[in-house]
Amino acid sequence: MPTKKLDFKSGQYVVYPTQGVGKLLRVEEQSIGDQKIKMMVIDFERNHMTLRVPVERAELSGLRPLSSMKKMDEAIASAKGKAGAKRMIWARRAAQYEENINSGDPMKLAEVVRDLQRRSASDTMTFSARQLYLRALERMAQEFAVLHKMDLDAASDKIEDILGVPKEIDLNAVDEEDEEESDESDEE
Repeated sequence: MPTKKLDFKSGQYVVYPTQGVGKLLRVEEQSIGDQKIKMMVIDFERNHMTLRVPVERAELSGLRPLSSMKKMDEAIASAKGKAGAKRMIWARRAAQYEENINSGDPMKLAEVVRDLQRRSASDTMTFSARQLYLRALERMAQEFAVLHKMDLDAASDKIEDILGVPKEIDLNAVDEEDEEESDESDEE
């Protein structure tokens, strides 16, 4: 089945479904057996990984350019919606969430974020749900960060702010008033 060739340029950010956002470093020719194959060399700085994808198989592998800002805004808007029905057993839902994360599709990532985000500060999450949520959020934030020219942590925070996700309670935080009171009592 013939596939159309995707037109990528060195230095361009691309999305590889199972790894997230990477930077196309170059296209090089490699000899494998008696064949010469053109390979795209993609650097995933955050994962400390370099991936080589044959040019002829790029589309089939799911490699794609970054989403447009409009598509990213649509994905974030859908993540603000009401969580989907939770009628399936957790193992099946977790497998579906994993599949959505590995699809690299911003709308499917948004579904995972929407379904697993905490709605109030008192909501709790299982360890596995939290891990899936954080992976989906990170994948969305990778693309958001490149599109908005910000770092990954700032992008994650921005997305959670837009969604209205309550911040974690820092049990080690000391209220300034409490600290001042304890200083005064130490002096007495």
